[in-house]
Amino acid sequence: MASCVAHYAGRFLDRHGIARKGLRVAADYTMASERPARVASLSISVDVPDLPPARTTAMQAVISHCTVKNTLEFPSEIAITLKNRNQDPGSAAGREAGAAPPFDALTRR
Repeated sequence: MASCVAHYAGRFLDRHGIARKGLRVAADYTMASERPARVASLSISVDVPDLPPARTTAMQAVISHCTVKNTLEFPSEIAITLKNRNQDPGSAAGREAGAAPPFDALTRR
């Protein structure tokens, strides 16, 4: 999420002609104590030394709506499929109805 916030902050600075020099984004998190294992809280801090005070509210609005944050706040449908390279695609298991197509990490869907 820190990378996403940094991306949005950088775009904002570029769009407004403000130097990115000194832009720093840091993240901290706390794990949940109960199962399932997951992050319970996440804190992101953004330091923009050259941000004019008049742009603070707009910058906060922009970085608060990064894609990753939106995805976490409005959960998406998630599918995890195991691809068994040794399985014959013509077998009954390989033709399982409704099975998701194979995922290629280099392919954006």
